[in-house]
Amino acid sequence: MSLLRSKTLHGAGGFLLMGSWAAFANRSYPMPAPLIAGLVQGAITATITLFLKSIIETIFGRTTGPLRIALPPLAAFLISLCLLTVIHSLAGTPALLATISVPLTVSTLYALLYTINLSRNV
Repeated sequence: MSLLRSKTLHGAGGFLLMGSWAAFANRSYPMPAPLIAGLVQGAITATITLFLKSIIETIFGRTTGPLRIALPPLAAFLISLCLLTVIHSLAGTPALLATISVPLTVSTLYALLYTINLSRNV
C-alpha cells in the first residue's frame, strides 16, 4: 500500500492541520482553551477522515439521478456540522464558529469533489 493512500497518514495529517487551525482560532483565549480546542478538533478530524470516504461511497452507490451527486456532500456537511458543534460545545470551545468553519468547509468540499470524481468513473 502506498504511503499516500494510508488512512493512518491522512488521519494524522488531518489531526495536525485542523487541530492547529482550532488552536489558532482560539488563540485569543487563555490557556488551556486553545490547546483543548486543538486536541478536540484534531481527534474529530482524524475520526471523520477515517469514515468519510466510506460514507460517501455508500450513499453514492445507493442513490441515482441528481441525489447521487447532491446527497453525499450534504450528508458529509450535516454529519460534520453535528459532530463538530456537539463535541466542541461539550468541550467548552470558546470560539465555536471560527473553530468549526474551516474543518466544515474542507470536509464538505472534499465530499463534493470526491462525489464528482465517483460520478465521472461510473
